[in-house]
Parts: sequence; C-alpha cells; structure tokens
Amino acid sequence: MTRAAAGALTLALLAAPALAQRATPPAPAALAPRPAPAAPRPPPPAAPPAFVPPGLAGLPGGLWRLPFARDAEAPVAEALPGLTLLAGRLGATPHGRVTLLAQASGPASDPSTARRLALQRGLAVKAALVAGGLAADRVDIRALGRLPEGADAVDIQPPPLRPEPAAR
Repeated sequence: MTRAAAGALTLALLAAPALAQRATPPAPAALAPRPAPAAPRPPPPAAPPAFVPPGLAGLPGGLWRLPFARDAEAPVAEALPGLTLLAGRLGATPHGRVTLLAQASGPASDPSTARRLALQRGLAVKAALVAGGLAADRVDIRALGRLPEGADAVDIQPPPLRPEPAAR
C-alpha cells in the first residue's frame, strides 16, 4: 500500500465516528394529544317493511318471512299470490340482488338434512319469485339449515336502497 493510500484510509477511519454522529436523526417532537373520538351513535331501530304481502310476515330490517310447515319443501298455496305480488315489486327496481335466507328445523343430530331441506325451500321460493317476474340472476339463496331459532321459514332480504346522488 502506498503512503498516500494509507493516509487516505486513516483519514476515512478517523472521520467515520464523526459522520456516524452527524447521521443520526433528531428525536421526534412531542405530539399534542388528540381528543378522544366521539362515541358512535347507535343505529336507529330497524323497522319492518312498509309493504307486507299476504301470506308473509314483516321482520325488522325490512325483511319478509315466509313460514313453512315442518318438513315441507314448498310454500303453502295461500302464500303464492303474495310471492307473485312481491316479485313484481322487487322486479320493478332495476338494481340490487334479493337474498333468500332459508332455514329448517331438522334434527340437531343431522345438520345436513336440515341444510338440504333449507336448500329445497330456497329453490322453491326462488322459482315462485321468478314466475312472478323477478329475474333469476338477481336472486341468491343461502341455505342456512338449522339455526338456534329453529324456524321453518325462508326470509326474503330485499336489495339495499341506493343512495341518492349528491346535489351539485
């Protein structure tokens, strides 16, 4: 190693601690404490739907419930005109999907039996809604099977309301 190179190396080693001290960032400034966020307001109580077709019951949150006889796969004949009327109303809105939440109070020891029965009920309600004028691709079925409630019913959940466009 040449004398010039050795001198440059020595200067670099001596200057390294000074560079390291200058390279450390300053401590962050203390931030002022933020005020606590306001407690969220509880949502308003969900109201049953304003329109309840014959043969169905209104549930909180705007749902409709179609009761079934125990072990029955198809809705009772008295409910079909109400389903047709509901299908016409739901089909008149061009947006959103309708969800069918199908339940069955099958045996607790065999959940698959309750789920299969719930699926059959959901398919029967979907067929009635499609026959009443609602597009088939706008209906989703959720076969829930046996729930703690133990209901024999299909709940019909309408599509959410679209927000109004903001005024300019």
